[in-house]
Amino acid sequence: MRSTSLKSKTINGLIWSSIDKFAFLLISFLIGLLLARMLMPSDYGLIGMLTIFMAISQVLVTSGFSSALIQKHTPTDVDYSTVFYFNLAIALCFYLIMYISAPLIASFYKAPLLTMITRVLSLSIIINSLSLVQQTRLRIILDFKTQAKISLIAVIISGSLGVWSAYHGYGVWSLVILNLSSESIKTLLFFYYNRWMPSLTFSVASFKELFRFSSRLLAASLVSNIVTNMYSMLVGKYFSARQLGFYTNAKQYPEYISSPIGNVLLNVSLPVLVSLKSEKETMVSVYSRLMRATVFFIMPVLTLFAILSESFVRFFLTEKWISVVPLIHWMAFTSLVAPLCAFNMMMISVIGRTDLILKVELIKLPITIAALFITIPLGLQAIVIGHFISMIVNYVITAYCTGKYFDYGALKQLNEIKKVVVATVLMAVVVFACSHFISNDFIKLLLGGSVGISVFFLSAFLMKIEEINDIKDLIQNNLLNKLKS
Repeated sequence: MRSTSLKSKTINGLIWSSIDKFAFLLISFLIGLLLARMLMPSDYGLIGMLTIFMAISQVLVTSGFSSALIQKHTPTDVDYSTVFYFNLAIALCFYLIMYISAPLIASFYKAPLLTMITRVLSLSIIINSLSLVQQTRLRIILDFKTQAKISLIAVIISGSLGVWSAYHGYGVWSLVILNLSSESIKTLLFFYYNRWMPSLTFSVASFKELFRFSSRLLAASLVSNIVTNMYSMLVGKYFSARQLGFYTNAKQYPEYISSPIGNVLLNVSLPVLVSLKSEKETMVSVYSRLMRATVFFIMPVLTLFAILSESFVRFFLTEKWISVVPLIHWMAFTSLVAPLCAFNMMMISVIGRTDLILKVELIKLPITIAALFITIPLGLQAIVIGHFISMIVNYVITAYCTGKYFDYGALKQLNEIKKVVVATVLMAVVVFACSHFISNDFIKLLLGGSVGISVFFLSAFLMKIEEINDIKDLIQNNLLNKLKS
């Protein structure tokens, strides 16, 4: 009975989380295209300069307490209230730091406009802190339907405001308006749908209990975000805002593809895997299927996008963005490896080894720094290639951990996805051959996309890749449930 209930909740969570992420992806993608046509690369570069500061603030505000609450299974109202007030207090402190430091940040990048942008955009730190507990509560009970509603309403309204602002000549402030309105709308909707308000309680005992789990996770997340966002900071320092804009968008579009798929599976699987941590074999089996599903969906789409990226940029973004094409090629492959690293680290988190997560992040830090300082003198494309190579090294390190604790290391993981790799290579060869002789960008995108998807799924069917049956079963079960209702 427990297995059936868990399976039902997991499938339901996957469905609604998928609706959330992919509808969000589509709308965000369309909004992004409109904004990119109206704004300049330098506008994106100015926002990109603040990425590392906003990421660090987010980590410090959450402090790993979301994972700690999920890990606890049945947190109390006292636990929730304690985390809520702590998050808010840290957010207010960090906003004050950002407000005071704004002129220094602007001076570091030699961009005076950043002073005001930093002070306004940093308000999102406070706004976001108010809804973190509500989000965690919904994740614990696997209520992804409500999260889907909130995300979609927020992206539609904030996206419309951003596009309206760009159309009326607000420039970089259009991106600020989009971000702030998105966070504000989501916070209001989380309070409206979740119907939870903090009680006037702060428990030191509860804080200590949760912090024991979250402290190392906080340190690991902090190091991880510094590593990840160091690229934007140093590109902004040593290159122009325009070039950082190219880097930011080159990173953004592959992440539009990989992040929703990876986040869907990560968000749904963490509570499920936590509930299975006493059943090691079952947990590893679930993890294996999740990892294969991630690769099955991400690898062909990212490869297809990389092949057709020049036509995509020229047709949708116009010639002013053409410099992002060689960067997109490498970013696409980096975005394929990143979710696998995240899944491996999630498995270590599930068994409570946050100390190991911190050690891994500390090992990754000098690798990333070395790659950056070797490639910065060689130009922007070299930096992106170095990022990809360091991500491969990071994967080997994280896979070593899962191999040590779960007997499911890199060789076993790669062995399970070899059929998907073959199907993707076949697809790439056919698409490249078909599109090579077509000059019209729209026809190349249309033909390349339809042929690529068809070839991949045909290859997957002929090679009997398991995920084909999972997709078929999911569709049939949902249709059957609809007919019954």
